[in-house]
Amino acid sequence: MKSNSTTPNRILDAGRQLFNEKGYAATTLTEIAAAIGISQGNLTYHFPTKRDLAKRIEEEVRKRAQARRANRVPGAIEDDYVEHLLFATDLIWHNRFLLRDRAQYTEVTLSEQPRSEMAADFDELKELLERIKAEGKFRRDTDMDLHTLTRALWIVSRFWMDYLRESEGLEKISWADQERGIQHHFAVLLPHLTAAARREFQAALTRASDQSQAPSPIVQLP
Repeated sequence: MKSNSTTPNRILDAGRQLFNEKGYAATTLTEIAAAIGISQGNLTYHFPTKRDLAKRIEEEVRKRAQARRANRVPGAIEDDYVEHLLFATDLIWHNRFLLRDRAQYTEVTLSEQPRSEMAADFDELKELLERIKAEGKFRRDTDMDLHTLTRALWIVSRFWMDYLRESEGLEKISWADQERGIQHHFAVLLPHLTAAARREFQAALTRASDQSQAPSPIVQLP
């Protein structure tokens, strides 16, 4: 595991990878240091404890999400929606220990946390659905409340990996499993759209998949 980046960044990358693969509790600082060929003393100079390392990764994820929202330029609604979904899916995939193991490293209860990125992600999803409605892309006979639809879609994306572990018994989750989550998200959304809008959203997903740097292409929806 070699990199031309700075030592702190190499530590962050190695920690993220091992936390994802082995779990926060099962990973040691010694293993992280060995993965990039430095001494444990060098590692603890930058991150005194494993908790410090996990919290720094969490902070970087938060900053990345905030920067994306601050710099995004609206485009076609179908492209913006797909970009939002794939960004969130990719972020969760590459930092999946944050959701799975958070109780193991955080010192703050959920009720004590400031407004989280998950809340901001929910609000952005609702804004996108409001744009879909404003542009007349929902079927006229759809009877689902917009807030209810937002919540249903967000729950599918947010808790998909929990479902894979708890209901399917998967100990290791692949990108192909994440693709299934994207399919389930669209399975909830598409029936509420007009036929033309469904084609537009499917085409947007195909375009994004072709340009994606994901480990494997995203499966085309039926």
